[in-house]
Amino acid sequence: MLLTNLGTPDGPDAKSVKRYLKEFLSDRRVVELPPIAWQPILRGIILNTRPKKSAHAYGLVWREDGSPLAAITRLQAQGLQDVFGPNVLVDWAMRYGNPSIGARLQAMKTAGCERILVAPLYPQYCAATTATANDKVFAVLAKMRWQPALRTLPPYHDDAGYIATLKSSVEASLAALDFVPDTIVASFHGMPQRTLELGDPYHCHCQKTARLLSEALGREIVIAFQSRFGRAKWLTPATDTTLEALPGKGVKKVAIFAPGFSTDCLETLEELSIRGRESFMAAGGSHFAYLPCLNDSAIGIEMLQGLIARELEGWNTGV
Repeated sequence: MLLTNLGTPDGPDAKSVKRYLKEFLSDRRVVELPPIAWQPILRGIILNTRPKKSAHAYGLVWREDGSPLAAITRLQAQGLQDVFGPNVLVDWAMRYGNPSIGARLQAMKTAGCERILVAPLYPQYCAATTATANDKVFAVLAKMRWQPALRTLPPYHDDAGYIATLKSSVEASLAALDFVPDTIVASFHGMPQRTLELGDPYHCHCQKTARLLSEALGREIVIAFQSRFGRAKWLTPATDTTLEALPGKGVKKVAIFAPGFSTDCLETLEELSIRGRESFMAAGGSHFAYLPCLNDSAIGIEMLQGLIARELEGWNTGV
């Protein structure tokens, strides 16, 4: 089994970030513009300006064991290593950066794995996340003479176990706060509005996750979308403008979480926990809390175990 996540630079420095962004932003699934129009912008402007700024942001959240996204994904793989019995090898990879999907698939093939479940850790399906991870896997297999059998983990945005685990996590995090929030904000990663118009289910998946969780919690959840990039119209409402507007509506205490992320990363730890707090407090808020992702928590690992066991049915005789 191979867990996959989006990706990360090798270090919190401009050179590493530039290398990572070049691979990430050259993916046609991520930026759906003709290369002849996009590549001059990417190479001439973005890769000469954005890496330094992003490297500073990475530096604020970098851990002793590396990038939060890579470190936590590794811990998730370790947490699942022994739960399926001795017949199942659990590995992990990044779609962009290291360890690469190609390298880990080859390592699994070399180790004798003839059946591989690829598990993109995205609850809500999007072509720019789930599909591009699967694309990379298929491209690697296309070069193999002897391919392993393959399954891929489907999106789990409305899975009962996922919703129940989110509910437990949010409630535990809220109980640990020294204040009661007036509002809870669910911040999902943004996508261009065009993806919705082209038929991508991501926006609908996000809305359903938030609705089911709101019903489970018995309270309203404000939905927002973060990480806008470029001049295109993105899904709304935007997280930053939502946070800035709340104090003016009498909402002085807020808790925010990111149910579209399976692990904490730059977008949650820096964009939400640091910059989101600054924006909310500067606009007149009095209390702000970022609630962590499921990460490698005991309930998070148990939830992943349930999802994966279902997809391994008929393959793993050691469970």
